[in-house]
Amino acid sequence: MRAENERAILAAAEEVFAESGFRGATTGMIAERAGLPKANLHYYFPTKEALYRKVVEHIFNIWLDAANSFDENDDPVEALTAYISKKMDISRAHPMGSKVWANEILHKAPVIQDYLETTLRSWTSSRVAVIDRWVAEGRIAPVNGEYLLYLIWATTQHYADFNHQIDTLNGDAPLSDAQFEEAKQTVVRIVLAGIGAVPATAGGEGREA
Repeated sequence: MRAENERAILAAAEEVFAESGFRGATTGMIAERAGLPKANLHYYFPTKEALYRKVVEHIFNIWLDAANSFDENDDPVEALTAYISKKMDISRAHPMGSKVWANEILHKAPVIQDYLETTLRSWTSSRVAVIDRWVAEGRIAPVNGEYLLYLIWATTQHYADFNHQIDTLNGDAPLSDAQFEEAKQTVVRIVLAGIGAVPATAGGEGREA
């Protein structure tokens, strides 16, 4: 029951925070959306800020899991394909969480600046180190690892943060499964081509100079 209530509260909080922002949202609004008494919400999350940080951490941890492909596969083609694909899928499955994050950043992260300066900075450095190694090994063209990540984040999260715009341009309808798969493969193809990514060979040789 506890796990179910927490899931209901987090799902409702994602929607309310995405729609109203941190300042505009209230725990009463979130409790009503979750179908729970306000007292129950405060039992699990004593303050609005605690709940907000949990929502932000939730979407960030989902994004972190998507980047495990950097550790699980040393082939830049396979690692980046898996990462981009997962990020696109997350945007489709968790658009509200992504919007909460985007709204927070647009307002200069008044609640989670400490999170950006610690967790996000450390994680980004670890991913950049992998990209730099791929460059040094000749497996991808020279590229600034941070800028590559920014490009991937901006492109994949566009499908969450601007889904209303996409739906409107798609005849006022969400992308179908086939359309979304085409969009995903388009992003993968363009990113890989842009950095000249080549798969690892049996002999361990990478991209020719």
